[in-house]
Amino acid sequence: MNFRAIAYVMGTLLLVTGGALLVPALVALIYGEGDLVALLISAVIAGVIGLPLRLRFVRGTVLETRDAIVIAAFGWIIISAVSALPFMIHGAIPSFTDAFFEMMSGFTTTGATILTDIESVPHGLLFWRSETHLLGGMGFLTLTIIFLPHGMGGLRIFRAESSPGQVITKERFTARNRDAILYLWVIYLALNAFQIVLMFLGGMSLFDSCCHAFGTVSTSGYSPYNSSIGHYNSAYFDWVIIVFMFLGGVTFMLYYHAFRGDWKTLRVNTELRWYLGFMAVLCGSVTWILWRDGTYDFPDALRYGAFQVTSLLTTTGFTTADYELWPQAVQMILVVVCFIGACAGSTTSGIKVVHYVLIWKFMVGAIKKIFFQPLSVLSVRINGHPVEKGVVYLAVCYFIVNVFMVLIGGCVMVLIDDIDAITGMSSVISALMNIGPGFGAVGPSENFAFISDAGKWFLAWLMLVGRLEMFSALVIFYPSFWRR
Repeated sequence: MNFRAIAYVMGTLLLVTGGALLVPALVALIYGEGDLVALLISAVIAGVIGLPLRLRFVRGTVLETRDAIVIAAFGWIIISAVSALPFMIHGAIPSFTDAFFEMMSGFTTTGATILTDIESVPHGLLFWRSETHLLGGMGFLTLTIIFLPHGMGGLRIFRAESSPGQVITKERFTARNRDAILYLWVIYLALNAFQIVLMFLGGMSLFDSCCHAFGTVSTSGYSPYNSSIGHYNSAYFDWVIIVFMFLGGVTFMLYYHAFRGDWKTLRVNTELRWYLGFMAVLCGSVTWILWRDGTYDFPDALRYGAFQVTSLLTTTGFTTADYELWPQAVQMILVVVCFIGACAGSTTSGIKVVHYVLIWKFMVGAIKKIFFQPLSVLSVRINGHPVEKGVVYLAVCYFIVNVFMVLIGGCVMVLIDDIDAITGMSSVISALMNIGPGFGAVGPSENFAFISDAGKWFLAWLMLVGRLEMFSALVIFYPSFWRR
């Protein structure tokens, strides 16, 4: 284990965090609501800790795979702890457990909150809360890589933080590490800027436009209002957010191909076609049920149904209505949606569409081989290319581990907090899939404030596991991982 390399990256990570805190400090200065000092003190603390680490370990810092995994796992914990300081110093969230939960939820783009009155929080802190989405959506560590020297092994950090689904799709940049990350961030920030402009032109304030754009493209879900997007009751805002939630769920490499004029890559992309198919079928089903049962007229059924399906499928977590008041058939579909996720290599979390594609193709091929064509060679293809057996097994394993963690995690939550089974299971799904709102006592009109400290720490850990797509977070528990 190269502790010099780890210390250097952690120092850089803290410096980036300190720099990022200066933006909400400027917002706090503009609004003058008493949160400026808390933000500045936190920025100084991050800098005071981070600068010596970066200066002391500037040489001989080459990252190995194990080092990258340690950084990916513990880096998120460190930045969440430091980022919690402004809320504690100011007093908006006096409990470290609550503040850490809120920040872990922000950086992992979960969107689950413990705040019972969001609108009472000063604008500077609310902006920092939403900025964690902006930073975490593309991956805070990917931003840190930009500030690392060439040849240090930043690509290993990127892989440790990236979706395992990208191993399947093979949608990766071939440029140098820093160039690749810059491309990603340019595309990501351009989408955010475009949405901010559209929201602002629609009559939303610049502050609200920024906060909601940060929560949309990153598929995160924090809003500066208690009633989320439902606060506006605007069809225009709803449809703009639907579009950008969908775009946030698309593999970002495809935007790079589109920018270069390589439209063939988009046409043959298997995961994108399935993603569009899932969206069409699920949005159509929910819309039809809401209209059939008289919950809404057809335009509103389409608007509210498409919004909620897109929000949960992309693991964003925005809400425009209390879907627990909708027909049971719709609620059942929404539960299924929570287990899907969007595309690998996007800002979304969840199991991911590509894993379902692989599992389905493998299952169909296996049935054909066993019952109809015993002499045939079983081959699973993605984007027109055959997929190795080991990769197929990885997809199946990933799905099974997610299901096991939901089942076991639900039992743990019920035992820890003595809550009902629906709330316990839903809270785990919400955290592990990085969705935010769930069902029961953690539904769209509720929050996570009532959960015990032990439950919040457990859910915060599940958020991290979900954000790192399972394996990078779990491998550190293997004793052999720490052996030379």
